[in-house]
Amino acid sequence: MTEFKKFAGLLAEQSGEIIRQYFRTPFSVENKRDASPVTIADRKAEEVMRELIMKEFPQHGIIGEEADNHQSDAEYKWVLDPIDGTLNFICGGWMFGTLIALLQENEPILGVIHQPILNELVAGDNVSTTFNGENVRVRNCDTISDAALLTTDPYLIKQYQNFEAFEKLRRSVKIYRGWGDCYGYVLLATGQVD
Repeated sequence: MTEFKKFAGLLAEQSGEIIRQYFRTPFSVENKRDASPVTIADRKAEEVMRELIMKEFPQHGIIGEEADNHQSDAEYKWVLDPIDGTLNFICGGWMFGTLIALLQENEPILGVIHQPILNELVAGDNVSTTFNGENVRVRNCDTISDAALLTTDPYLIKQYQNFEAFEKLRRSVKIYRGWGDCYGYVLLATGQVD
């Protein structure tokens, strides 16, 4: 696991270098088949991660956001989303990040969120979680009325979930914010929100 964690950190570092080059610069935005946006930063960041994986672990598979799957039947598979929060990235906002996971026999054994602008790295291995190398954990929150709730886009809840139940929950918490995408999970994992 130590080797995999170190390597995931390298993937995050290398993809972050690419992403920072495009942050708040002019670039074109295309739409994928599912109508979601994709940028050159998404594509190049995933490309560099794929190249590193295929060089270091040629027997491993890759499930990516921007390119076809590679060796889908491998025992170990890396799951890559170079920019989770592409809309934030396109708008020049920093609430996005790179998601990297490692599966063994289709079960997650390692997960990483990297925010390349703030240089923050959260890594979890089903035993412990670290934030920039320091152990962290979710915070204790005994009642809903003391909780801080985050969502990415409440309109998605309205479209796909029980919006009335969500509204009841939202009115019950102490703090509600529309911050989301993967950075909301950084805040959750580090004990900032519930």
